[in-house]
Amino acid sequence: MMSDPPDRVTKARAAYHVIQDAMCAALAGIDGGSFSVDRWARSGGGGGESRVLEGDGSIERAAALHSDVWGETPDRLSDTMAVGSTNFRATGVSVIVHPRNPHAPTLHANLRYFELDDGRSWFGGGADLTPYYLYEEDATHFHRILREVCERHPIADYPHWKRSCDEYFRLPHRGEARGIGGIFFDHITDPTMHEYQVDLGSALIDAYVPILERRSDTPFGADQEEWHLIRRGRYAEFNLVWDRGTRFGLETAGRTESILSSLPPRARWVYRHAPPADTPEAELLEFLSGEPREW
Repeated sequence: MMSDPPDRVTKARAAYHVIQDAMCAALAGIDGGSFSVDRWARSGGGGGESRVLEGDGSIERAAALHSDVWGETPDRLSDTMAVGSTNFRATGVSVIVHPRNPHAPTLHANLRYFELDDGRSWFGGGADLTPYYLYEEDATHFHRILREVCERHPIADYPHWKRSCDEYFRLPHRGEARGIGGIFFDHITDPTMHEYQVDLGSALIDAYVPILERRSDTPFGADQEEWHLIRRGRYAEFNLVWDRGTRFGLETAGRTESILSSLPPRARWVYRHAPPADTPEAELLEFLSGEPREW
């Protein structure tokens, strides 16, 4: 059993906890509310700390999830890199923000480190933005911050990781992208990824918080709220059908309540819904159905 954390696991776990602290402080400062703290243990080994903010403020739900789990490698684990191992250890942090205002986009970010008892180890993660109304300045700002972080680290490859994100965060059954993308990387074995992840975790505040502040007070009506909930339904579809992190958590007997806290608290599915032509809603749908854009 991999119960004594090797040095790399210790460093990663500590860094992820710092990222969790910083994001919670920044988000609570905007919303005015506070995160509940829920510490949990996994029966097969390890556990985590789930922090969730829900209330009447500008953020309808935010989750900052930190975990460090270990144990026997499940027989049916979808991550093929783990095939042939007996025991695994995985530590990571995830941040998901669902704002109340339809003009404010949803943020998803995840950083993780995975280790097997046969000596193999790797880093993974990324960050992406899901808008409900397309604001070019928001998309440009988000991608600029991510690109600048990548440019500070030789191991990082923004163009490749952006393409990976565009390819991954899609709903194949809808023929749509989930949002405007970001970066996505996995199975990176170079140990300098630790420093990159630390830098990226710190930059997430600069990448997202100015957008959230800019859009949270934008006026909106009932029609825009309905569109918001319909598009949240698409977000839920991706998480439940295609997301690797959701599958991994469930396959390794993770804490279901924490895994599913990434879902929006409200969503709608309207049969054969189509926005009227020449509207901001139709503009977004046209963008999501087309080829990925360089920001």
